[in-house]
Amino acid sequence: MDRRQFLGAAGAVAAMSGITGMQGEARMANPAVTPDEPKGLKPMAVGLLVSPFGAPEKVFERVREMGFSNCFLSLDGYIGGGFTKDLAEGFRNLLARNELIATAVEVVGPAPLKWNFLEGPSTIGLVPEKTRAARIDALRQASDFARMIGVNQVQTHCGFIPEDPADPKYPGTVDAIRAVAQHCRGNAQYFLMETGQETPTTMSRMIRDVAMPNLAVGLDTANLILYGKANPVDAVDILGPHVRSVHAKDGMWPSDPSNLGEEVLIGKGLVDFKQVFEKLHKLGYTGAITIERETSGPQQIADVKAEKLYLEDVLRGIGD
Repeated sequence: MDRRQFLGAAGAVAAMSGITGMQGEARMANPAVTPDEPKGLKPMAVGLLVSPFGAPEKVFERVREMGFSNCFLSLDGYIGGGFTKDLAEGFRNLLARNELIATAVEVVGPAPLKWNFLEGPSTIGLVPEKTRAARIDALRQASDFARMIGVNQVQTHCGFIPEDPADPKYPGTVDAIRAVAQHCRGNAQYFLMETGQETPTTMSRMIRDVAMPNLAVGLDTANLILYGKANPVDAVDILGPHVRSVHAKDGMWPSDPSNLGEEVLIGKGLVDFKQVFEKLHKLGYTGAITIERETSGPQQIADVKAEKLYLEDVLRGIGD
């Protein structure tokens, strides 16, 4: 299964994926104002990544019923004309009705997207030249929609960023990321690069070279392991000051050099969540801890419930 396909299914499955953040409309309209955390969001509150496409009312109701206060919205289904004012009004109403805070929005398309080591470098993110313009356009659409619903963070996978800054693909990737960051800055938003396909040092270099104050990091705890790039505990030492969102996910190192490592139930993999959270807490991180579970159907719901309890137990001891 494509690692993102399960997020777009309707009904019970659709209810398990997403991103958004409720902010004041007036403040979002002023690019000179530095975005801050959504009002009402408790520090390190556990949230859920959901994809509302096809069944937004059911999705947001399910998030509330499972006891979450916030969600992260995956919005690829709306690329290419779906980000309308009517949709934004509907999202605002549903979030308010269910007392939910949206913390970020994310798009990774349009296709093709191959989540493996053989085809991934040529299909994922802003690195591939063939899809770069379309991906920049999709991220601009998502940014404008996020502004309409009061979300101040836009996230994506930037792709297999070259380790070698002398690689011919590197300058174009820098320009592409800067273009998106500039658009997000005009909407008073952060643009977040999700960890995974690159080493933490390479991502740190990209932040330096893009040189935009609103470029930051979406830390996916498992992706660093699944792609064989780093231990997330060590990655926080490099990227910690730039982290503005966290995807809580667990996994194992790759055993097949053609494919990513296996994502597993939180607590069953190699991520030391206590150390990651302790380090982020010391750095002053106050954003959400967003569960992303890449199973489907009833199993996904059961997994998320168990992961919520696990993370809340770990977080109770942070900062003691």
